[in-house]
Amino acid sequence: LGLVGTIAEGDVVPVDSESGDSEDEEVGPGGRGRRGAARRGRAAALAHRSSRGIFSADFVFGETEAGGEDAWTAALRQLRGKKAATTLDEKIEKVRQKRKLQEREAKQAKVKDEDAEAEDAQTKKECEDCNRDEEDVESEYSLDDESIFTKADKVKVKEKRRSKKGEETESFFEDASQYDDNLSFQDMNLSRPLLKAITALGFKQPTPIQKACIPVGLLGKDICACAATGTGKTAAFILPVLERLIYKPRQAPITRVLVLVPTRELGIQVHSVTKQLAQFSSVTTCLAVGGLDVKTQEAALRSGPDILIATPGRLIDHLHNCPSFHLSSVEVLILDEADRMLDEYFEEQMKEIIRLCSHHRQTMLFSATMTEEVKDLASVSLKNPVRIFVNSNTDVAPFLRQEFIRIRPNREGDREAIVTALLTRTFQDHVMLFTQTKKQAHRMHILLGLMGLRVGELHGNLSQTQRLESLRRFKDEQIDILVATDVAARGLDIEGVKTVINFTMPNTIKHYVHRVGRTARAGKAGRSVSLVGEEERKMLKEIVKTAKTAVKARILPQDVILKFREKIENLEKDIYAVLCLEREEREMQQSEAQINKAKKQLETGKKETGSESLERSWFQTREERKKEKLAKALQEFDLALRGKKKRKKFVQDTQKKAQMTPEERSQFEILKSQMYAERLAKRNRRAKRARALPEEEPAAAPAGPKKKKKLSVFDEELTNTSRKALKQYRAGPSFEDRKRLGIAQRRKGGNFKSKSRY
Repeated sequence: LGLVGTIAEGDVVPVDSESGDSEDEEVGPGGRGRRGAARRGRAAALAHRSSRGIFSADFVFGETEAGGEDAWTAALRQLRGKKAATTLDEKIEKVRQKRKLQEREAKQAKVKDEDAEAEDAQTKKECEDCNRDEEDVESEYSLDDESIFTKADKVKVKEKRRSKKGEETESFFEDASQYDDNLSFQDMNLSRPLLKAITALGFKQPTPIQKACIPVGLLGKDICACAATGTGKTAAFILPVLERLIYKPRQAPITRVLVLVPTRELGIQVHSVTKQLAQFSSVTTCLAVGGLDVKTQEAALRSGPDILIATPGRLIDHLHNCPSFHLSSVEVLILDEADRMLDEYFEEQMKEIIRLCSHHRQTMLFSATMTEEVKDLASVSLKNPVRIFVNSNTDVAPFLRQEFIRIRPNREGDREAIVTALLTRTFQDHVMLFTQTKKQAHRMHILLGLMGLRVGELHGNLSQTQRLESLRRFKDEQIDILVATDVAARGLDIEGVKTVINFTMPNTIKHYVHRVGRTARAGKAGRSVSLVGEEERKMLKEIVKTAKTAVKARILPQDVILKFREKIENLEKDIYAVLCLEREEREMQQSEAQINKAKKQLETGKKETGSESLERSWFQTREERKKEKLAKALQEFDLALRGKKKRKKFVQDTQKKAQMTPEERSQFEILKSQMYAERLAKRNRRAKRARALPEEEPAAAPAGPKKKKKLSVFDEELTNTSRKALKQYRAGPSFEDRKRLGIAQRRKGGNFKSKSRY
């Protein structure tokens, strides 16, 4: 009958409670307390009923394209043969095995000193331990440590303060945030190929952002849209574009739609969704992102695809090095994650792309958060734009449970221990861990790997092959934890992410919204756990103030934290050993590359010639790029250290040390975030550029008769522009006027001679 079944007390419920109950609740290590079983069951039923109207029961964000091939597999196919000699997981496993062997030998040496009976018993126990599964996390710990796995964390509700003032609305935009709630895909006048693709993908009803954006996009208007993460923004801008291309087919092979994205992984995902929605039409698509094969992309661009999905850097590369490719025929320009596309790092590249684009185009800006930079571009680039804000800039997903762990001022070094305790005791699978720096992400990968967890990492220091491989393994559930920087915080839709953990609070609230938006997508429930230090409490207060559901505070037992901190200290030697193995392998690869290059030059007898030796051009010279990078580096350094002796001393001390303490590593993470926040504050203090605002309508006149001001004779004659007055001026004064003027002159004792032709 389609009814929601009653959940028994012993059943495992994957959805956590969204209740705002003010009383404290005890949560066990596995998150399966008897006390909250009923509440979790009600939350599961609520989530199921709320999402039933939009997504079908078996709906998933599929990555399989029309040809049956996975999007990530297609991208990885271009990168085969570029893998490292050994992976980081293999190095970690090698060090773990070495450590276990040493521990076993130490135990055996200790046993030899005891009596024979105890020695036999110990040897038998050792043999049993050897046969255990290597992947079992609990084998890493002794029986004395079992108490740390059974101790429960305490979770309580944080009080919410009321906001004092509302947001100011921008008068530049035409507001179209209101939409018809009963609108369906069939009511939007979409073509049959699109309706067929929508049905094949499992879409049942359009989401709020789709209901608001698709009708406006079909009218050809410029759009500036904002909606919460995981609400279907990609389909909201792709569907009107596809309808336009199907309705008006191209006459020549030209690129008519350009979609710009900030990261490579997001580009692959948008390309996959576009191909699935266009699978029953003749619309062609092309992907041009960094890290993939340049020659393959150039060949695809020469054929003139209808839709191009690209990252700014690779797009400019093709514009300057592929003669037959240009943007003068672009009819629609779309910026996905627009606030990220327009920040300081993409500023020069975006100016160059917009300069090369056609001036007569439709422009759409989409993001979960909108900043001043987006408004500045909107005022210059958009023509009579429509503002569609389905959610506020700081709204998180509706079924997200937000938790925070407070870090005391003198306990900053406990961050690694707390995260490790959470991942080994409470959140053991489908977890994304965000860090501020690439170095910390790499260290956490090694540390968690040495503890026996299945971990992967995703950040800018990895090759494109490694990045795609990590994402693929996380999607296929080959690894349980993905450690990432903010490169994975934008737009990526990974099915089944249950928990997001923030090692430190991100730069701004908008970064926080994007990070926690990796979970609780498409009407599903999720959880975020953030570690908040004393210097980050201001951001926490703002999050609590804007939260629509209850915010929880999680407290870990102090003895659990101390136990894990001790374990991390014992693993420092193994972490150093893994880093040494990586360094040795990197040096070997560099040496091999130099030897192979020298051999090739000796075989040919001359330096490489032809297409391989030609350098690809760029819109900036090398000197200009160096100056830009140097200016930004100096700005960061200056902003971070100006007038702050404490920070200057901290940086100098850490440079002297070969290895940082846990407190110093945490402080460095927070320092990076503060540097960004201060740069942002400085940009906001600058004078805003003048905007071309439309003429304001005159205020309505008050009711009742208005008294007219009486003008003097001089003012009346000067300002009288009637036809009669103009004719009289051209003819000169009349006889009566001359007679009246003559009388006036005689009274004053003067002579009057008319200069008129009469």
